[in-house]
Amino acid sequence: MGGLVSMITMLKTLAFVLTLSGLREVKSFGINYGQVGNNLPPPERVIDLLHSLRLTKTRIYDTNPQILRAFANSSIEIVVMVENEMLSTLMDPNQAIQWVMTRIKPYVPATRITGIAVGNELFTGGDTTLISYLVPAMVSIHAALIQVGLDGFMHVSSPSSLAVLQESYPPSAGAFRPELNRIMPQLLQFLAATKAPFWINAYPYFAYNGDPSRISLDYTLFNPNPGVVDPYTKLHYDNMLYAQVDAVIFAMAKMGYGGIEVRVSETGWPSIGDPSEVGATVHNAAIYNGNLLRRQWRGEGTPLRPKTRLEVYMFALFNEDMKPGPISERNFGLLKPDGTMVYNLGLSEGIAN
Repeated sequence: MGGLVSMITMLKTLAFVLTLSGLREVKSFGINYGQVGNNLPPPERVIDLLHSLRLTKTRIYDTNPQILRAFANSSIEIVVMVENEMLSTLMDPNQAIQWVMTRIKPYVPATRITGIAVGNELFTGGDTTLISYLVPAMVSIHAALIQVGLDGFMHVSSPSSLAVLQESYPPSAGAFRPELNRIMPQLLQFLAATKAPFWINAYPYFAYNGDPSRISLDYTLFNPNPGVVDPYTKLHYDNMLYAQVDAVIFAMAKMGYGGIEVRVSETGWPSIGDPSEVGATVHNAAIYNGNLLRRQWRGEGTPLRPKTRLEVYMFALFNEDMKPGPISERNFGLLKPDGTMVYNLGLSEGIAN
């Protein structure tokens, strides 16, 4: 606990420096608050951390009542999630209204729930039955929000892995996988009708790790580099994340839905990895997330939508030591489970430069 308190003190000092330099919180930058760890701080402490980091947005992977109660009157916006296994139940409008009445309505408006993510990366999970439940569940949940008068406060969407794309390079070639040609238009029609964003989990790290001899590390880390030019649009890209986002926009446009906003629900870089996980270092993680934060301070959009500020959620607030998989899966956090910092993002006067 002592480490957590000292860290909060340090972060408050850094926040004071930011205030003196005239900087404000990053309106379009949030962070994912996962809970798959055995020594994470309680939600009340997490609120202090988020305030100290000057972050006003977060995403969680359930509707944990302890978190939703703790976040009341905190001014922090929160996106909650419907677990994959709940979709078959929530297709039923009656079950959806009951879910909204018990999992959402009791906490608003004190807790600023701004979105409901229905499932997570369903299109790349291989379960075609589960995929078929998605849009009906979203429709039922949205109808339930309308019924209780909450549809104006929060959107309903579903985060997808970048693997939904058959092609992503160059961005103008962006196209969804052929097997999604039936279901994806249904999702896009719902998002367009309800003015909800398309959420994408985009990790340049995975692309670099998969082909480090051909992909520039500087290009993936937002470092200075020559970049690439899309041969068809002539747009110049100096980083991979923006290219990935624009590839999604092009893919949606090819289905007739070019006006939907794209938001990045997850992106990040691991600080440790297995020997085979190229580039997973504290140095690279600090550079990627620090450079991303600087871009957010500037309010940047992508080359295709330069005037639309890109909303991004960093993954993740904590290292989650109980997550399965390779070492990297447990080491995407800005903080360790005990609350100490894995690396410093460079929160100082120079962040706006």
